[in-house]
Amino acid sequence: MNQHLKQSLMGMLIGGIAGLGMSTPLMAQSDKAAQEDPALKIYRAAATKVNDLVHTKLDVRFDYAKRYLYGKAWITLKPHFYATDSLTLDAKGMDIKEISLVKAGKNNPLKYSYDSLQLHIALDKSYKPSESYIIYISYTARPDELKAKGSAAISDAKGLYFINPDGKDPNKPTQIWTQGETESSSAWFPTIDKTNQKCTEEISMTVEKKYVTLSNGKLVSQKNNADGTRTDTWKMDLPHSPYLFMMAVGDYAIVKDTWRGKEVSYYVEKAYEKYARNIFGNTPEMLTFYSNILGYEYPWVKYSQISGRDYVSGAMENTTATLHGEFIQKTDRELLDNNNYNEGVIAHELFHHWFGDLATAESWSNLTVNESFADYSEYLWLEHKYGKDAADEHSQEAAQSYMSMVQYSGDKDLVRFHYHDREDMFDQITYQKGGRVLNMLRNAVGDSAFFKSLNLYLKTNAFKATEAHQLRLAFEEVTGRDMNWFFNEWYFGKGFPQLDISYKYNDAAKTVTVILQQIQKEAKVWQIPMAIDVYTGGKAERHQIFMENRVDSFTFSYTTRPDLVNVDADKVVLAKIDDHRAFSTYAYQYAHAPNYMDRRIAIEEAADAQATNPEAVKLLQLALKDKYHGLRTYTIGKLNMANTAVKAAALPVLLELAKQDPSSLVRAAALQQLGELKDAQYSSLFENATKDKSYGVEAAGLEGLASLDLDKAYTIAKQMEGDTKGKLVNAIAGVYARKGNAADVGFVATKFDETSGQDKLNAAFDYLGFLSKVNNTQAVTKGVDQVKAMTAQFSNSQVSTYISNWMQEISKSKSQEATGVSGTNRDELLKQSDYLRKAAEEIRKSIKE
Repeated sequence: MNQHLKQSLMGMLIGGIAGLGMSTPLMAQSDKAAQEDPALKIYRAAATKVNDLVHTKLDVRFDYAKRYLYGKAWITLKPHFYATDSLTLDAKGMDIKEISLVKAGKNNPLKYSYDSLQLHIALDKSYKPSESYIIYISYTARPDELKAKGSAAISDAKGLYFINPDGKDPNKPTQIWTQGETESSSAWFPTIDKTNQKCTEEISMTVEKKYVTLSNGKLVSQKNNADGTRTDTWKMDLPHSPYLFMMAVGDYAIVKDTWRGKEVSYYVEKAYEKYARNIFGNTPEMLTFYSNILGYEYPWVKYSQISGRDYVSGAMENTTATLHGEFIQKTDRELLDNNNYNEGVIAHELFHHWFGDLATAESWSNLTVNESFADYSEYLWLEHKYGKDAADEHSQEAAQSYMSMVQYSGDKDLVRFHYHDREDMFDQITYQKGGRVLNMLRNAVGDSAFFKSLNLYLKTNAFKATEAHQLRLAFEEVTGRDMNWFFNEWYFGKGFPQLDISYKYNDAAKTVTVILQQIQKEAKVWQIPMAIDVYTGGKAERHQIFMENRVDSFTFSYTTRPDLVNVDADKVVLAKIDDHRAFSTYAYQYAHAPNYMDRRIAIEEAADAQATNPEAVKLLQLALKDKYHGLRTYTIGKLNMANTAVKAAALPVLLELAKQDPSSLVRAAALQQLGELKDAQYSSLFENATKDKSYGVEAAGLEGLASLDLDKAYTIAKQMEGDTKGKLVNAIAGVYARKGNAADVGFVATKFDETSGQDKLNAAFDYLGFLSKVNNTQAVTKGVDQVKAMTAQFSNSQVSTYISNWMQEISKSKSQEATGVSGTNRDELLKQSDYLRKAAEEIRKSIKE
């Protein structure tokens, strides 16, 4: 499961709340309130196994008008250890027609009770663990009538989704897809819906001939039926958990690839067929890379990837058949600005096929053994394909995301046996923090031991349910070291260290002492292995140290006073660090220390000192030409162009970057910085940028031009309407808002309507920003209605709370604006303010309901 929604939401919530100066229910609950939550007192153990799934055979067909699934299920089971005469199956909101025991080819009816969530079935006798039995169930699944709650990572939990089933929406294809995680597969077929169950599978889907299907495993037969339908049968010969079962139906183009004789396929909407290899084309290389580093070849029969409209999460690692939200579908122009984000998602879901699908978390408490690995796989792929700078940038952003979350909602253990709801496990602790913990573990034991340990873990736990202790045991067996200290700190504990670093030089004794203090408020003292590099004359001498006390000091000898003492030289420790040293050491660090974070930290120090320190300005000037585009972009954003010295040093480089940097992200950032100058001499530069292949560069050029010549920018914006994506839509909307023509409002409204899935959340924030700037009552009321409808679609309390609060702020702003005007303008602004206020109240009321 990828956190596309969660990441988007967190960034906007943290940044937006701060910007509006609001205090909302999204901010951290008090410790007292958390302690009083009765759900937190429940120990969330792995599900007790009374019966084991052995095989699931399904025969399904769909009623598009009613949004029903008509199903037949043959479920093979056996007692886990103790003999039993009963069976409990999860089956949410179904109409049960028949339940029978299949014996000698005949169905023998069984007695059962049903509470709309579980089937309690009385078997015909007591079965021993050596005896298997087959249950037949005829049922109707009614997912749209099911009241199910999602999470911030998974915004809905109906299990089975009909997209535009009546074909009335001209902007959407008709599709069906499923989403099983966490326990929603039992909304479309009866099962034991727990992660510690595994079985083989066969699914037959009857669909209209015009549609293609996808499911787990291999397509073993296709049969044309007399009524114009077709029945596709998919078979999965290796066992996996019920939450990983999937189906998808739609009018897709299938682009096929291969890997070591296995089919690799990409299912995309036909408009994106020509871009499929641009989007997914590195998948075979990923399969080779992951198989090689793990020493465990991809174990499944095929690997397919498919997109789904209005998907309720980012992506889902259904075994052999990953489902992506439609954000994955991008043109070659959009991919220019993507900064490998799509590839990170693709890598994440593929890696799950080892960590999650092959070896599966035995409970949601141990979700880290699924999701932390998948998160870290993004680092591994970026490091392999695009270099360590790209991977380290990704890691830094992940660490910041985790630390931001801690500020607003507090910290928790990585392995959590107490939580309010299992959906709460899908957070920045499980994902981003967990990925950083694995990076530290890799650094602590070394690459060879790290990957050999993962290989042992996979071989030991293949096709089984597992937990973090089994990961620890694999590392202990390979390394010969006790690893409890690491797992107790990072897996079974919460928080992170805060380090204060200072130095004492003794030139007489030719020694430097590094003093490390842990200054976190918590009593916990961390054990922290790390490297310290001592640089003299351009060369580094490495020292491995192990901090284990609240205050530790380490002394190193030198012949010549060091130019730099670089603590945590590999920059892997997840910590907040206050490092007390002179700026000259940061300048040296930028020039000589190799890592992305070494250079980034030096750039941060230079940015802080640029107003008064000429050496800081020189460092920023150098950083504008950094070898990695991400640091060039970062440096551009840190420049204070109001400072004369900074402007003089940076301006020539900025102009060069804006015109010809190979990275569209750098070109766009340079144009944005130049646009802030509002200098007419750059008018032609901005106008030329509106012809760039990158939407982001076009957007920056249009915004820069609008600040100088709104009429010309407006004319160009009208010409651009036919091909707009991403940031360009926002730039055009901004021009239209400033121009104030009522006829242009339709463009923004239409673009919002055309957006769906997780991207609609991002679009909603941009749309509200646009509505806050226009005095057009018809446009505001329509836009507010559109955004309000989106909150109902997401049905997510965090989204709704924030949208409601923002609408309230815009309402107040428009009311305040009305006091400065008179007549019709005043009346219209007050109408808009009132409409926004009422909409905010309605959204807030819906949260409580």
